[in-house]
Amino acid sequence: MLRQYELVDLVKSYDPDADEDALNRAYVYAMKKHGAQLRTSGDPYYSHPVEVAGILTKFKLDSTSIIAGLLHDTVEDTDATIDEIRELFGPQVAQIVDGLTKLAMIELKSKDSKQAENFRKLLLAMSEDIRVLLIKLADRLHNMRTLHFCPPEKRARIARETLDIYAPLAERIGMQEIKTELEEIAFKELHKEAYESITARLNFLREQGSNLVPAIIKQLQKDMEEGGVKASVSGREKSPYSIWRKMQKKNASFEQLSDIMAFRIIVDDVASCYQALGIVHSKYHMVPRRFKDYISTPKPNGYKSIHTGVIGPENTRIEIQIRTQEMHEVNEKGVAAHWAYKQGEKVVGKNFRWIQELLEILEEASNPEEFLENTKLEMYNDQVFCFTPKGDLIGLPVNSTPVDFAYAVHSKVGNTCVGAKINGEIKPLRTVLQNGDQVEILTSKAQHPSPEWDRFVVTGKAKAAIRRYVRANKREQFVTLGEQMLERTFKGESLEFSEKGLIAVLPNFEAESVEDIYAKVGEGLVTAWDVLRAVYPSYKQSKLGKVVKSFKVRGFGKSEKKSKSEPLKIKGLIPGMAVHFAGCCHPLPGDRIVGIVTTGKGVAVHSIDCKALEKFASEPERWLDISWGEGAIEETHIGRLKVILANEPGALGDLSNMIARSDGNIANLNITNRTLSYFELIVDIEVKDLKHLTDIIAALRSSKVVSYVARANQ
Repeated sequence: MLRQYELVDLVKSYDPDADEDALNRAYVYAMKKHGAQLRTSGDPYYSHPVEVAGILTKFKLDSTSIIAGLLHDTVEDTDATIDEIRELFGPQVAQIVDGLTKLAMIELKSKDSKQAENFRKLLLAMSEDIRVLLIKLADRLHNMRTLHFCPPEKRARIARETLDIYAPLAERIGMQEIKTELEEIAFKELHKEAYESITARLNFLREQGSNLVPAIIKQLQKDMEEGGVKASVSGREKSPYSIWRKMQKKNASFEQLSDIMAFRIIVDDVASCYQALGIVHSKYHMVPRRFKDYISTPKPNGYKSIHTGVIGPENTRIEIQIRTQEMHEVNEKGVAAHWAYKQGEKVVGKNFRWIQELLEILEEASNPEEFLENTKLEMYNDQVFCFTPKGDLIGLPVNSTPVDFAYAVHSKVGNTCVGAKINGEIKPLRTVLQNGDQVEILTSKAQHPSPEWDRFVVTGKAKAAIRRYVRANKREQFVTLGEQMLERTFKGESLEFSEKGLIAVLPNFEAESVEDIYAKVGEGLVTAWDVLRAVYPSYKQSKLGKVVKSFKVRGFGKSEKKSKSEPLKIKGLIPGMAVHFAGCCHPLPGDRIVGIVTTGKGVAVHSIDCKALEKFASEPERWLDISWGEGAIEETHIGRLKVILANEPGALGDLSNMIARSDGNIANLNITNRTLSYFELIVDIEVKDLKHLTDIIAALRSSKVVSYVARANQ
């Protein structure tokens, strides 16, 4: 553990004007407040904040950051208060400590919610002062270094959270050293066998090629000198985690990877970078698709370097990185390398575009879990770089589309996007963008986000905005449907239906407005009869007979009009209404169908003879008269068959071949029983309609290996 004078000396070594008195007072204050508290390792608790402060000194952070690092746990774990810290150490330290304290005090029901809410709070805190993130990363790094003292189940949770959230955040602000160490410790915990296997393989290669690396460095150094470029050359081994990720991504073995070693050429200026690149490419064969210029198009975290793959000295395939010394400092230390606090300029999180984008996702998300999901999408992606017609550069994840590009420009542009020109040609909105594409977004005030976009966009920002619109649009549908259901129920019992009566019972349903009641009824969270009984408490419901097959529900005529843009799939629903097909009966076009309003899932489509409908016989207000539209046959549907098949070689092959010859596609197959002579199977097949399924059944019945086949629709 760093002693008091050692910590002060470290800070003074790079910041002679640091407040020595405040540093000393903070060290003593933290030690006194934490007192006799112990860590899981058995060490005094105050050793943790001291080590966190020590990590921060390696990145030459200002004394305010070091003091906040020393005090970051005092308010949470001791009797210290924010007001006391503000009085003793000033408002900036108090603000940072307050931000860090709020993160630790989140208490939610589920672990997933806690992790997501914790991250949401971290984002808000670091948007005001990026030092909150820097201290949090140092705090997490020291906790990871002592992870082995924790119970196994806790270790796994902390390691997963580190890989999912903190390592990507460290990468986003360019703190490569912290990111690499966090990943290595977490990787070792979560995938111990893979870690040990890769480490053993690296040790073997290190011994086998002990002379190879110095030879390559010596030759590259000589090449630079002969080309008139002043440079220093070094070689480094890639980390086990980065090797493992590449093996997973490429589905390749260790032996198939060619760039386990990377060599760095560090030069004086940008011009020399390109001169060095010319020397390398003129002397060695370049490996196709391995060249990346991050100097002309830096990564979002400020990373700059030239990467190229070549068949280099000793006829070895290697990766070479070319950069200046200044770039190297920024690449390794990120935000900390060009710290601006010492000059009195406050660098808040909002200076970083990626934090602004995460804040926008936060506004769009419906809950912490969705926010965390979309944020992970935003942090875990390689980049492609595209240009606006004015030449502005937009960095996007690989596989992005014009819709992602539109949302990256501005949320309003994304919401009103109707088309796109890529390199001057009109292209579909689902087109995958390539590096260097010039993209022009065409907009219309009449356009709204389409739910279909959510299927092909890849950025978290686009997904969050589209889902927000879909949620709002679904509410409108539920409100309309709920109002019609209530009106029908009240009139069916010859009772007056008025908003005045509904306003009186708002508290009964935890609703703030009449629309809230409509929405809850439409979504199936509350039944129309619940509302009727609340408005008329003394009214007794009339006896209901069994629901007959010929029932008819009126009032949905508008929805049956054919859309000009798209054929209707289901008639009798409000356009855009949430709908799903019941798994109990698997209805197909050609079956007579009925709609049941379900809780939270919109309308469930059942075949009219489905046994599951019996439980809804006493709730006629939930039944909707629907039928198949022309658009239904343009989609595939699941038909379920029960098959008894001979237990002999090739029988399953014959079954699948017969289904394929009938243009069916097996979606799922489950063996429910097996004897020495036969199999009993449940087979789900993608078909167009009832006739298609009937044709497949007829084909199967003609087979020698099929003893029995029938539709399994219950």
